[in-house]
This record gives sequence, structure tokens and C-alpha cells, in this order.
Amino acid sequence: MRRPARIFFFSLLFVLLSLFTAYMLQDLFIFQPTKLDPDYQFAFDQPFEEHFIPVPSAQQSNGKEERINTLWFKSKGPSKGLILYFHGNRGNMTRWGTYAQDLTIHGYDVLMIDYRGYGKSSGRPTEAGLYVDAELVLGWAQSKIQYTKLIIYGRSLGSAVASMLATKIQPDLLILETPFDEILSVIWDPLQPLARLLPARNVFSNKDHLANVHCRKLIFHGTADRIVPLNSALGLKPFLGPLDEFIIIPEGGHRNLRTFPEYQLKLAEALDAI
Repeated sequence: MRRPARIFFFSLLFVLLSLFTAYMLQDLFIFQPTKLDPDYQFAFDQPFEEHFIPVPSAQQSNGKEERINTLWFKSKGPSKGLILYFHGNRGNMTRWGTYAQDLTIHGYDVLMIDYRGYGKSSGRPTEAGLYVDAELVLGWAQSKIQYTKLIIYGRSLGSAVASMLATKIQPDLLILETPFDEILSVIWDPLQPLARLLPARNVFSNKDHLANVHCRKLIFHGTADRIVPLNSALGLKPFLGPLDEFIIIPEGGHRNLRTFPEYQLKLAEALDAI
């Protein structure tokens, strides 16, 4: 084989192997759960209840009995409504549960779940599975909790779960923090053309969901987000209506928007207006 032909052959082989590796490992990049012992005891500086939601056999990921772990954080006074909170792609509720106080302080109960495969929840995370988990927690809330107002809140990866759920029911408000238009846009720009050659195992498309969401929407994003670039979130602007808001926080990163006064102010305004 002549040298130009060898270079072409090995270059093509490298590209194909890279595509195959990326395809096989994409779940590892997207889903980064931390498991918890079933006997682990949560501890937070506010009242909460722990519950488990059984997963119907037809919606299980591995054929074994599965259940979804939930935490129900209570407001200190009479509840104004319920916030369903869907967290990001890493960790579990030992971390995410600390964020509930940003919402309960405004008089709302917060119901949070660990997706299948996260924390005490059994099973294996998949995009379809996370959507099933969201509908399960909604159904559980409708049967177990009395509320007059419903807000759906999604953070990072959870933004796609939240926006999907908002296509199934008409909440009073949809809040997305550090969302993306679709998961592929989070990939480093030079690698996106290569990544788009892969079969679509995981789409997580907020833009497809928001096209079918008709409630009021509030989006938060920061200019210094190194995980989900602001440009990715800006792709959602065409799906916002005249009453919706897209709040850009200067110097805000992916994990620290709650530390900015503008986030707290706009969040309070939106929740108080319902």
C-alpha cells in the first residue's frame, strides 16, 4: 500500500474508531450518578419527607423491581403550591436537596427525585427512563399532595426533563436554569460536526419540547458558564413568548447562579406573581 493510501486508510480507521468509542461511551458522559446505600439517612436544615415511587413493570429498564426515591420539602407556612424539581446530571439528592431552600423560602413545597440509577433510586439511567420518572413523580404528586399551583423547575440536564413534562401538563410556570437547546450543542464546537455523525442515542432537546409548551417560561443562564455555553441556551429564545423571560446573569457560571442577587430577585418576582 502506497504512503498516501496508508495515511487515508489509517485516518479513516481513526475516525471510525473515535465515532464508535464516542457512541459507546456517551451515556458515561451524560449520566454521572452517585449511588447511596439504601439505609442512608438524609439530613437537611428544613423539614422533609422521604418516599419511594414504584416503577411499573412495563416501564422498568432491567426487568427487576425498581423504585424512584423522592424527597418532599415542606414550606414553613401554608403552602402556595408545589414545585417539581429535576436536578442536573451529576451526584444525587444529598447535594441537590440543599437547593430546595431557595424555593421553600418563597412559600412553596418542593418535590425532588433522584432519577433511576441515582442515589437510592434503582435501575439504569436513560433518556427515555428519565422522562418516565418525571411522569411517575407527577402522578404521585397528583395523588398524594394537595396543591393549587404547579411549577416545574429543571436544572441543566434536568431542564430537558422539565420541559418534556411541561408538554404533558399545563403548569403555572416552567423554570429552566442553565439549559441547552439540545444536548449535542454542549459538546466542544470543533467536535460537534463529528458528534452529529453519530446515531442519536440521547437527544434531550429543549427546543423540541418548548415548541409544545404553552405556559409561562423563565430561563436563567450565565455568561461564564463553561459547561453549557450561553450560545446553546440562546437557541431557545425563538420558543419564548411575550410574557416569558430569558435572564442573562453577567459572570454567572454553571453552578453558582443562586449566589447572584439578580437570580434571587427574578426568582422571587416570578414565584410571587403566580
